[in-house]
Amino acid sequence: MKRVSFAAYGGPDVLHLTEAEEPHAGPGQIRIAVRAAGVNPVDWRIREGQFRQAEQFPQTHVSELPSGTGQDAAGLVDEIGPDVTTVAVGDRVFGRGSSTYAEFAVLSAWARMPENLTFEEAAGYPSVVETALRIIGLSGVRPGQTLLVSGASGGVGSAVLQIARDRGITAIGTAGAANQDYLRSLGALATTYGDGWVDRVRQLGHVDAALDLAGSGVIPDLVELTGDPQKVISIADLSAPEHGVRFAGVTGDVPQALAEAADLIARGRLHIPVAKTYQLSEAAAAQADSQAGHTRGRRVIVI
Repeated sequence: MKRVSFAAYGGPDVLHLTEAEEPHAGPGQIRIAVRAAGVNPVDWRIREGQFRQAEQFPQTHVSELPSGTGQDAAGLVDEIGPDVTTVAVGDRVFGRGSSTYAEFAVLSAWARMPENLTFEEAAGYPSVVETALRIIGLSGVRPGQTLLVSGASGGVGSAVLQIARDRGITAIGTAGAANQDYLRSLGALATTYGDGWVDRVRQLGHVDAALDLAGSGVIPDLVELTGDPQKVISIADLSAPEHGVRFAGVTGDVPQALAEAADLIARGRLHIPVAKTYQLSEAAAAQADSQAGHTRGRRVIVI
């Protein structure tokens, strides 16, 4: 089968489309014929080797080389491992596994795709929704309170804003000027980043908790706005602990997050658009674009 892999840590140029042996489902796993794979920042962070010396990250963030790449995918169940009874061969599923930039991939967590989703859309949900649910929980924000989301127009931000709206949490989102209407369409109060952004946020209301999704050096400002570093969560700035802020690097309950995502999607309460699609041979460009940021929605590789 065809698989994107890398044999050395480095930039996008280390990614190559190779021939590889097909993986097989072990206990509690399924294999899918991949139709689409989500592109996430963690993919290029692993490719660069950013997590090798960081004790707070699980071994799933450290690759043995050569290694495949990608965690999220959607496709058709092709093989079922021992002890799996929740799906059948041919079912449409989306979920998280390993080496998903490939024609076949093994998933360790999955859910059936809502009927109204395409494979391309479904592949964009697993990691971003799990992350969004986890960091909202870690922030401690409650219904009736206000959550500030720095870098709100990407995949995780799009999910956070919609989940907050569904839970009765007011969200303030920061993004570029071109994405202000997009943030408002997701139920957020919106403002731009850049000079004076802290004052613009204050004009929108009191901030009870804050999320750093972009890693753009704003953590001290977020601590100032909330008044407490324990009310700030980052998924993008590895220096967060230096400021007393938690870096949310450990994955939570993925099966539960996928089930909640499916419910939100089915109820029309969650929709994350696909910003751009790529072919498997364009994986390097997909990760380079992900690293550049400024995306509205998700980037997806189509197989």
